[in-house]
Amino acid sequence: MRKKPTDAEKFLWEHIRGNQLDVHFRRQHPIGIYIADFICLDKRLVIEADGGYHQLQNQMEWDQLRTNYLESQGYCVLRFTNEEILQNIDSCLQIIKNHL
Repeated sequence: MRKKPTDAEKFLWEHIRGNQLDVHFRRQHPIGIYIADFICLDKRLVIEADGGYHQLQNQMEWDQLRTNYLESQGYCVLRFTNEEILQNIDSCLQIIKNHL
């Protein structure tokens, strides 16, 4: 996925990479059987960029299982739709800053 990120993932990465939020984020980081889109290990924050298929019932159930697992491992999980990221990055960044 690092080689073929979605437009929203690319856009968000451009805003959080290189300690721009005073913390270090990684892309596509494994946690157990899952791979987080973005993670700040120091703050135990996972950020997921969800495309349209995440609105499908089966995917929503899978996402909830994934979130439950990550939270059981001590991570806070923030989910943004691709549309939120592409259309209102400032709001997304403010939510991320609030959790940091």
